[in-house]
Amino acid sequence: MLGTIVNAGAIIAGALLGNLLKNGFPEKYKSVIMQGVSLAVILIGLSMALKSQNILVLTLSIVSGGILGEWLRIEERLDSFGQKLERRFSGSRAANSDGLFIKGFVSGSLVFCVGAMAIMGALESGLTGRHTTLFIKSILDGVTSTVFASSMGIGVAFSALPVFLYQGAITLAASYVKPFLTEAMITEMSAAGGLLIFGIGINMLINSDKLRIKVGNLLPAIFLAILFVALVGKLPL
Repeated sequence: MLGTIVNAGAIIAGALLGNLLKNGFPEKYKSVIMQGVSLAVILIGLSMALKSQNILVLTLSIVSGGILGEWLRIEERLDSFGQKLERRFSGSRAANSDGLFIKGFVSGSLVFCVGAMAIMGALESGLTGRHTTLFIKSILDGVTSTVFASSMGIGVAFSALPVFLYQGAITLAASYVKPFLTEAMITEMSAAGGLLIFGIGINMLINSDKLRIKVGNLLPAIFLAILFVALVGKLPL
């Protein structure tokens, strides 16, 4: 739970800072910070992916996961869910102070919770006891909450609560499942997650819809790695 606690704390700290910066966060600083963090995210993703002990399993997981995710339209559904929440809570009330508070809370919750890094980071914490992904996410969320709060106010700070509950639940669930997984399964799940984190870093850096990697649709790869480790282990390779 350490990674999730740090993540929630970073959101609160960033929101408090942003609430003091009512004139806004200078774009030039935001840009260079995000570029630096993007490069760090890419490096972490690569380092995790390169720990794979079976490239065949990793390849099968990513390809099959992408096909399944595309069929399930995970990325599209996540985007649609976010848009519905945003319309529901910040539509007509955005003009007054209460509406601005709600908008800050909802916007923060969506950005900080609805994403592949939140799921992968929480799984990594629960399965391996390492919090690297969530620590990097904490830096990202801290910067983002500062920017959000500078325009939407203190409501952004309260988005730390759903982040804590959401990621904490995934971490606890992963820790309970861990005894039923082999070391090879955990290794390949982490490698698949690392490759997805690499994709997130690329998306952050290029910021182009045409070149955007559908990381959400690739999420099933993390769980399919369990199946392929079991199947490949029985093959006479």
